[in-house]
Amino acid sequence: MPEKFDAIVVGAGVAGLAAAYKMAQGGLSVVVIERGDYPGAKNVMGGVLYRSMMEELIPEFWKEAPLERPVVEQRFWFMDTDSVVSTGYKGQEWAREPYNCFTVFRGQFDQWFARKCTEAGAVIINETVVEECLLENGRVVGVRTNRPEGELYANVVVLADGVNSLLGKQLGFHQEWKPQQVALAVMEELKLPSEVIEDRFNLDPGMGTTIEIFGGGTLGLVGTSFIYTNKEHISIGVGALLSQIRQARVKPYDLLENLKKHPAVRPFIRNAEPVEYYAHLIPEGGYNAIPKLVGNGVLVVGDAAQLVNGIHREGSNLAMTSGRLAAEAVLRAHQIGEFDARSLSQYEEDLRNSFVIDDLKKYKDSSHLFENNTRYFNEYLPATNMALHEMLTVDGTSKKDKQKLIMQRLLRDSSLYSVGKDLYHAWKAMK
Repeated sequence: MPEKFDAIVVGAGVAGLAAAYKMAQGGLSVVVIERGDYPGAKNVMGGVLYRSMMEELIPEFWKEAPLERPVVEQRFWFMDTDSVVSTGYKGQEWAREPYNCFTVFRGQFDQWFARKCTEAGAVIINETVVEECLLENGRVVGVRTNRPEGELYANVVVLADGVNSLLGKQLGFHQEWKPQQVALAVMEELKLPSEVIEDRFNLDPGMGTTIEIFGGGTLGLVGTSFIYTNKEHISIGVGALLSQIRQARVKPYDLLENLKKHPAVRPFIRNAEPVEYYAHLIPEGGYNAIPKLVGNGVLVVGDAAQLVNGIHREGSNLAMTSGRLAAEAVLRAHQIGEFDARSLSQYEEDLRNSFVIDDLKKYKDSSHLFENNTRYFNEYLPATNMALHEMLTVDGTSKKDKQKLIMQRLLRDSSLYSVGKDLYHAWKAMK
């Protein structure tokens, strides 16, 4: 193994693998260093993978990649203690090739993606911890690992080391993340026969659905819950801001058990066999928490750069796009033989001109707003359920009287002005 590479990638998640694949395809010598036993071992997502971003790297990847189900329906639930207001979209165009998105097990998908990287020429080293970046005259020139004689050198180091990004912190690219900038997600894989899943979720054979849940699934904490269908498993989980979990002194597992016991959820998971339980930190700081992205000889991608859209529950697509754009910047820098921050800055420019930063900027104030105003999750979402319950219950009460009752309950602890102001702030944060 050569002592020096053109590029070192720290972390074999989809951001790091996207960067490695693109650079290796471009003829660079690339090494990926992964602390897990294998790529995907530390990536516990049983979630959604979007086709478009992956296909920019590997055309028609969906014909060979280990995917679970094409998603043909996306549902949204607004949950109260024992009720759900439901909406969503189901489209047959999503059931046809090349599809829109898929449910996946990241442990399987990342291993496949890593094999594509090695086929392109990249070297992947597993079970290795990068302890620090090596600096010479203010420039990153390599990394030091926990292996004997574990120093590796490169023209560029790509940091894809996850939400905590200890290397980014060591370089001074960001401070310790605050609890309100990180969410803790817990999830469980429940095994069911494929035909049972399709019957319960009203799906054609092989097709899938997602359910995103707001409100009661997190016991009023800022966050969301979800249910995703796989071939023979259901992924069910809850995520909430770490700051609120601590403040409420709620055990994450209790959040998940509360969701599983909800009357709208129970029929979907009845007689399912629990086979796996995960916990995972997710960056939720959004646009306002994006750290320094480029330095002399170094770039930051994926979760390490806080590139997660919490409102739409998107992360892997942002990660892959950032990895690809970082690789393209490195390839340009390689052509001119310069690897300082100025030469690599095209990455940040391209990222800021992409949907990634556009979407994060659009929702830059939403997390802060919802965290600091508990009425959205604890009053307004339940009020939505209560209002529909009243209007759809035929009990001899006139609709006019029902409307008065709804307004009385809605304004029980607030004025019409304060409710209007809250709705305006929510619209402004989301527009």
